[in-house]
Amino acid sequence: MRFSKYTALTPKKTALSLGSDLARGLSRQQVLFNQSKYGRNVLPGSSVSWVKILLKQFQSSFIYLLFFAALISLVLGEKTDAFFILIFILINSGLGFFHEYRSEKTVQLLRKFVDSEARVIRSGIPQTINVGDLVVGDLVILEAGDIVPADVRLVSVSNFLVNESLLSGESIAVRKRTTALEKNATHIFLAENIVFSGTSVVTGQARGIIIAVGAETHMGRISELASGTAREGAFELELKKLSTFILRLVLSTLLLVFLLNIFIKSGDVDLVKLILFSIALAVSVIPEALPVVATFALSNGALHLAGKKVVVKRLASIEDLGSIEILCSDKTGTLTENKLQVKEVLSANMAKTMFYAGLCSSDVLDKKNSNNSFDLAIHERLTDKARDLMKKVPKIMELPFDPDRKRNSVLVQLEKSYELIVRGAPEVLIQYSPMSEVDRQKVLEWVAARGRLGERVLAVASKKLKKPSEYSAEFEKSGLEIIGLISFTDPLKKTTLAAVRKAQKLGVEIKILTGDNREIAGAVAYSAGLIHSPDEVVTGEQIEKMTASELAETCVKYRVFARVAPDQKHRIIQVLKNFYSVGYLGEGINDAPALKAANVGIVVKDASDIARESADIILLHKSLEVVIDGIQEGRKVFANVSKYIRATLTSNFGNFYAVAISTLFIDYLPMLPVQILLLNLLSDFPMIAISSDNVDHAELQGPSKFNIRQFAVIATLLGFVSTAFDLSVFGIFIGEGERALQTYWFMASVLTELVFIYSIRTKGWFISAKRPAGIVILLTLVAGVAAVALPFTLLGQVSFNFISPEKSGLAIIGLLTAGYFHCF
Repeated sequence: MRFSKYTALTPKKTALSLGSDLARGLSRQQVLFNQSKYGRNVLPGSSVSWVKILLKQFQSSFIYLLFFAALISLVLGEKTDAFFILIFILINSGLGFFHEYRSEKTVQLLRKFVDSEARVIRSGIPQTINVGDLVVGDLVILEAGDIVPADVRLVSVSNFLVNESLLSGESIAVRKRTTALEKNATHIFLAENIVFSGTSVVTGQARGIIIAVGAETHMGRISELASGTAREGAFELELKKLSTFILRLVLSTLLLVFLLNIFIKSGDVDLVKLILFSIALAVSVIPEALPVVATFALSNGALHLAGKKVVVKRLASIEDLGSIEILCSDKTGTLTENKLQVKEVLSANMAKTMFYAGLCSSDVLDKKNSNNSFDLAIHERLTDKARDLMKKVPKIMELPFDPDRKRNSVLVQLEKSYELIVRGAPEVLIQYSPMSEVDRQKVLEWVAARGRLGERVLAVASKKLKKPSEYSAEFEKSGLEIIGLISFTDPLKKTTLAAVRKAQKLGVEIKILTGDNREIAGAVAYSAGLIHSPDEVVTGEQIEKMTASELAETCVKYRVFARVAPDQKHRIIQVLKNFYSVGYLGEGINDAPALKAANVGIVVKDASDIARESADIILLHKSLEVVIDGIQEGRKVFANVSKYIRATLTSNFGNFYAVAISTLFIDYLPMLPVQILLLNLLSDFPMIAISSDNVDHAELQGPSKFNIRQFAVIATLLGFVSTAFDLSVFGIFIGEGERALQTYWFMASVLTELVFIYSIRTKGWFISAKRPAGIVILLTLVAGVAAVALPFTLLGQVSFNFISPEKSGLAIIGLLTAGYFHCF
């Protein structure tokens, strides 16, 4: 940590070590030298071109498999089937490109323009320069509203508060100082004299020496950690496994059938014909519509989420959402309002306590957009009458809050008298009050109780003066009258409790990873119903001392982690991923590595640029409820894609086994290559419609995960049942001749696959399931009518070698189809 060594150096020693001067800044020669030594103040950029997004759509093992299938179809002379396979590839890739490119454009529009200039003093002359031209050693000027352009060691401050929530997750502005620390600070929370790149100035003015720029800043290190973390979604990984499984199974089975044909039939085998038939049979097993079904399902999910103000950057991440078992989040602004409110006032005169606390506020009355959280909370609690009265009270002198004094003071004139009002840490103010030991203990107990609830407490005290000149630094250290105590809280959002309950019903465990202190983190988690006791919290300091096995056990056992640094969040996510599918919801620079490491990264629209670039999904409305809805949407996608995989693999394997086995008993092909490919084509269109099917409520209750072994077992077992029905067709019609057998087998195969869709689309009884989507019903009817009508047409008889079926044959096929549906 580059900043660490400068925290224990005085401002003068810091300037000297970097060739700078506290009054004049850097000379022109020193600027050039420091720039060549330390580099420019720029971070490595990351932009995604449309070409990269387009090429990404073709980087899938299933797409490679489909290209192979199209090539084989061309070899067989089946140009129509090759054409449709290529159409499937183009539809899939086109839809994926459209959604991801549009999302990338949306992200670019969401990027906020930050102030690209900074004020520095060089050679004693104040000047404004581009942020990228800043160098280590520059003397920079910071004021309220500025974004800190680099890591800076402060050398002078005036009422200087900084919002570090993007780095630390701490929702309260931090007061900074210039004095050197007794020892090097090892964490950003302890670096009281350093301001970090990307944080914002809330109030006051400061000057400082730049100690790190570009990639060497704390933000740069976080950005490097994020960019060095590669992510591949669970959905994409499982599709790869599935395609590998299918390919191995098909090739091994075909090899066995091929060898058995040669062994059993010996010299009667037409090798060329058998090879072409085997290849066509292999192509028929490949679920070529799977990428299209997945993309349509994901696109529907993206459209539904868009209606809820959610931008999906990576289409496959919608399905990954459904697989989330653990959702990690910073509590600030997600579970809570990220805005302090007055919770309780302990005082004999509540109105006076609030009025005096308001008088101690800075300029919040004139700047309602003030970022001083305590002042704003007090201001909102005051009555309109009190606010109007405050404007009329003359302020003679003000001393801003100081971390060493732990209080701020204001000298005011109330009517004809003068009064010093002090507001600050209760444990400090009661030392300057003549209150009894019993009363002092009561105050401390009340403060401790508020602290355990995650609340912050300010004490308000006053002391009368006869004239302003009586005031001195020692004057406020005795005789203070404690007027009252005020506790502040960052309340839960109204939707939080309902969202947490919904998450629990969906089987999603929520964990908090925050930069806030353990008391606040514990209290928020306890209020939200995430933990049974506010003490069930692990801190970053404790994590640093753990072994790998201890960390793994802790990450699984505990739900709240406080005072954790970006690299610690990253470690926690990596550990959890060994056991679960993990989502992370964040917004700050400090969240970027964890966002990239998670299976699904989720941010809000006003998150830092680094966080947005690391995420898959962007929320235009910051709410845990929206994320939980997204998880439910992801499970719908998973359910529909799973239906297609189960249905198509079972049907395809059933036909595959039956046709392969039947070749051992007849001296002609039980189904021609062109008939096999037509069968595949007709059954695929209703299958594709599955992507928009309705989903039973029961299928949304648990995390969704592709289980290749489960799919393999189901496809194999059900495939054998399907094989039995296909062989029944073979046994019934084998005596009718070659063309009759091929015709009836084709019709039976199409019809059984179509009715199988309605059986496999629900885990329960067909009657009690949700009604199928209208498009599923329509395309099923179209495919069914086409399969029955085509053999009667000239096209079917000439191009596909069918015969006109007999009524008795049609009746048998109808009975077999009904029995098939009943069986499943």
